[in-house]
Amino acid sequence: MADSPNCDLKSLSPLQLFERVTEQGEKVRALKAGKAPKDEIDAAVRTLLSLKLSYKTTTGQDYQAGLPPKDLVLINNGTAKEEDEDLVDPWNVQTSNAKGVDYDKLIVRFGSSKIDTDLINRIERAIGQKPHHFLRRGIFFSHRDMDQILDAYENKKPFYLYTGRGPSSQAMHVGHLIPFMFTKWLQEVFDVPLVIQLTDDEKYLWKDMTIEKAYEYARENAKDIIACGFDINKTFIFSDLDYLGTSAGFYRNIVKVQKHVTFNQVKGIFGFTDSDCIGKISFPAIQAAPSFSSSFPQIFNGKENIQCLIPCAIDQDPYFRMTRDVAPRIGQPKPALLHSVFFPALQGAQTKMSASDPNSSIFLTDTPKQIKTKINKHAFSGGRDTIEEHRKYGGNCEVDVSIMYLTFFLEDDDRLEQLKQAYTSGELLTGELKKVLIETMQPLVAAHQERRKQVTDEIVKQFMTPRKLAFEF
Repeated sequence: MADSPNCDLKSLSPLQLFERVTEQGEKVRALKAGKAPKDEIDAAVRTLLSLKLSYKTTTGQDYQAGLPPKDLVLINNGTAKEEDEDLVDPWNVQTSNAKGVDYDKLIVRFGSSKIDTDLINRIERAIGQKPHHFLRRGIFFSHRDMDQILDAYENKKPFYLYTGRGPSSQAMHVGHLIPFMFTKWLQEVFDVPLVIQLTDDEKYLWKDMTIEKAYEYARENAKDIIACGFDINKTFIFSDLDYLGTSAGFYRNIVKVQKHVTFNQVKGIFGFTDSDCIGKISFPAIQAAPSFSSSFPQIFNGKENIQCLIPCAIDQDPYFRMTRDVAPRIGQPKPALLHSVFFPALQGAQTKMSASDPNSSIFLTDTPKQIKTKINKHAFSGGRDTIEEHRKYGGNCEVDVSIMYLTFFLEDDDRLEQLKQAYTSGELLTGELKKVLIETMQPLVAAHQERRKQVTDEIVKQFMTPRKLAFEF
């Protein structure tokens, strides 16, 4: 498709054009390396030049390999942004809209693809069961190359899952469970290996904490992750501070990525400045490396061609846009991605959750009483000022945090729809809705706490020991 100049390039977003130029450049290099006929190479070069011209016309920028269009890269270094534009990067999520981030705009800006009904139906046919409610409700809303993963599965070709956690605090909150709940479901329905990266090195570089504290948080967070119910025979959890020193394959892939990404490119993608430590500048290569099966020779028997699927929140996408650009140049398949929406703070979707603010979310260490108090006192309401007004005009589900949380954690579709209709009509009051949320969250957190109690240090050690998993490659 990359060498077809007749398609309507005007319909492509700047980032899609960028990716088309990148793919065509890879094709030209492959043709030259394979000593293809001169007329074939010349035709591919003409297409490449045409795509580069279209890119410059659309963006006003010359194409630079590995450096996506500047107006699409949202960074955290204080760059001015348009009024009402959402700021989304791996460290910051800001929106002025009480409904939360505009995800349709984000799809266009990042150049990903919407998870539509056709894709959900295809997943259902492939796995032979109802898709997870995170898919049905648009909580996972965007993807890159999920079609390829389904092609592989339907043709009985292997793939694996990769997700992660940045251990910035000892206690995780319920929002941190979202990628792991969904990843566990993916692992079970597709029956594939899973690697989970704990980026304790990242937190040491970015946060005001000792390296020992970052490592300690990684071990504690591993207990919460294991408590989600992952199969020890199919799951490898690793700390960067541990694994980097023991795996030659992992480090070799890091170095390959580092060689193919310039300082100028990471500044453009991540907003790094000349005053940032060199650890930050090199870190994106460390998060990229688990996307390649050769980083885990003990699991994949040294095979390098096994594609990876990464479920993650959309703010992590810049890392993997970089990874997808580099992958073909180091002879690796591009990782596929499934993106989730952000989990809202109790105070509303336009505010940010913070580990230093215990009232911004429900933590996995909270007691039933604390959960009840937090929801009653802090959960932002879409209700009216008085009971009379609420009965007359109804509540606003689009901004109500209780409805948002129930959309994540209440599995019964019919019950959720009933609550939304009753709240919108004014039949259900805010206090009554919060009571439903309390009754949903208390047993969920309590059950997690019980499972976590069973996770010993020895079990953590077993999960984090590099080893062969229950798959043959």
